[in-house]
Amino acid sequence: MASDARSDPEDLDALLRRVDPDRWLSSRFIGDPIQRADVVALYAYDHELGRASRVASNPLLGEIRLTWWREALDEIFGGRDVRRHPTAQALARAVARRGLAREPLEAMIDARYRELDPAPLSEAEALDWARTTAGEAARAAVAVLDPTAPAQLSVAAAAAWALARRAADQPDLRDAFRKLLAEGRRDARRLSPAAFPAVAHAVFAAGRAQGGSSEGLAGRLRITLAVARGRL
Repeated sequence: MASDARSDPEDLDALLRRVDPDRWLSSRFIGDPIQRADVVALYAYDHELGRASRVASNPLLGEIRLTWWREALDEIFGGRDVRRHPTAQALARAVARRGLAREPLEAMIDARYRELDPAPLSEAEALDWARTTAGEAARAAVAVLDPTAPAQLSVAAAAAWALARRAADQPDLRDAFRKLLAEGRRDARRLSPAAFPAVAHAVFAAGRAQGGSSEGLAGRLRITLAVARGRL
């Protein structure tokens, strides 16, 4: 499968900066470079899964891409040589260093199959999708940043961030989005300073739901303030 970056971790970081500026910004507040690389790997993995429906010309090709990643997990957790894809190899290093479980990473694949169906998501489907994609990525990021922190507290904020763009295009999701964001804000206050960067990007959720962005000095100041206060 074609790769977006070479095997150099800096290239993976540059990829995330280009395709996922919100989570890239939040990762800048992770001081330890190895922890930061592992969190970037998780976000890059989530990005690759999300590409399945965007780049495939039909659902079958999308399923093939998702199967490719399931096979990559087989290699990572089976102690076999991991395919030479920068995200797969970076994820393998993160799993080995942090003892991450397979089930949440596989659930992130399963959640993406719904995206291959062009029909709009129901509210229940959208909430489950958001919690199982970006929410699980944030939970894993907490496990990297502060293994003693209650990782579940990261899920709602990250899920609200993921749901924001859908709510912008699908008005019937906006009430659910606002409730999820309120839950995420409450939970985020209970995260440790070390774990907070796993949800810091959710500070952009309300703006994203209105079609805004995190670009520019204003975005950087906003996320810096959120991290300093430990509040979204």
